[in-house]
Amino acid sequence: TCLEVDAIQNAANKTLLGGGGIDGAIHRAAGSELLGECRTLEGCETGNTKITKGYNLPSKHVLHTVGPVGENPIKLQSCYRTTLDLALQNNLKTIALCGVSTGIYGYPLEKASEVACQTVREWLEEDEHWEKIEKIIFVTFLPAETEQYEKVLPVYFPKIEELPEVEEPSKVE
Repeated sequence: TCLEVDAIQNAANKTLLGGGGIDGAIHRAAGSELLGECRTLEGCETGNTKITKGYNLPSKHVLHTVGPVGENPIKLQSCYRTTLDLALQNNLKTIALCGVSTGIYGYPLEKASEVACQTVREWLEEDEHWEKIEKIIFVTFLPAETEQYEKVLPVYFPKIEELPEVEEPSKVE
């Protein structure tokens, strides 16, 4: 709720009217206008995403996605894909993603983080999406989440080692 990005992802429930966890924190920080706009959206199906303004948040928009209850990799992949597709359609270049369904919805963190990272990597490679997005941030809240993403991220987004500096070739006389 503190990041200055074009959009943050919200792990919402089907009503989009706020709840616990990330959803509740975003609604509280954004203010009552967010709830008012969400009421006009008439909910959202599992695996889909809808967009609103960010209101009192530093982010310009909120991408509300509804994750699966329990373990359903196809629906979870769809959450990340529809979030990123909607960001692209709205010319949003900096996006903060969260751990969808890992809280009360019960998706195992280890498996959910793998699905999230793999899906984002694959999406970026499709149609050269990586050229259209400036930054994607995976936001974690609990130490266990941070630890898990620190393990998984390098698998899908390996660090590119800096190239050694090349000395100027000496002039041949």
